[in-house]
Amino acid sequence: MSSGKGEVVTLGGGCYWCLDAVFTDIKGVEQVLSGFSGGMAANPTYEDVCTGSTGHAEVVQVTFDPAVVSLRELLHVFFTLHDPTTKDRQGNDVGTQYRSIVFYRDGAQKEAAEDAIREIDESGVWDAKAVTEVKPFEAFYQAEDYHQDYYRKNPLQPYCLFVIRPKVSKLRKKYLEMLKAS
Repeated sequence: MSSGKGEVVTLGGGCYWCLDAVFTDIKGVEQVLSGFSGGMAANPTYEDVCTGSTGHAEVVQVTFDPAVVSLRELLHVFFTLHDPTTKDRQGNDVGTQYRSIVFYRDGAQKEAAEDAIREIDESGVWDAKAVTEVKPFEAFYQAEDYHQDYYRKNPLQPYCLFVIRPKVSKLRKKYLEMLKAS
């Protein structure tokens, strides 16, 4: 589905600060917004979602130019940078808001997500099968301004140093050819 600027996909794989930091660096990615999706509450705050009672996942909404980077390539990055086999958890981040999930906007996105999960499972990269949910997109609620581009704004914050920086480094090593020029 096109937003006028490009195709949009919504992904959750743990803390949205990590996903934002990674996807922002990829060629063809036009915008990354941190927010919430998949729950029952309208217009939730970060504090609401942290309770685990809203049903929302922390997600990034990624707008990209499919002529430059394909959804398939973005999904490969996504499945490299979080553990899709841990239910409701990424490292020390525990709760339904940290679940692995792909919100698709059309049949092609759904098929791409299911294919990527099948490839991950068949590859044996992980010791267990992916528990990533694949659900139709319904709504996205943008997180508060201080959550947007968090890593770049707070590079010396301990979470950024010890959790996000290693993921960004992993991206740079594994997907060097996909990175924007600095």
